[in-house]
Amino acid sequence: MSDKKTQTFETQLEKLEEIVGQLESGELNLDDSLKKFEEGVQLFKSCKDKLSKAEKKIAQLNESLNEEELD
Repeated sequence: MSDKKTQTFETQLEKLEEIVGQLESGELNLDDSLKKFEEGVQLFKSCKDKLSKAEKKIAQLNESLNEEELD
């Protein structure tokens, strides 16, 4: 798999949903389940980080818009 930092949010979310489906199916053995769970946790953290950065960027842009309106 390519580096999680270079994947888009949408690609990571799609992969995370795929992993959840695999885990919920109950078809994986314990070792594979643990590997998939670990991969899912890393994807979740990366997605959460990207969302947090996007929220901060939106807040900054909104703030700059509000400042321009006051001028």
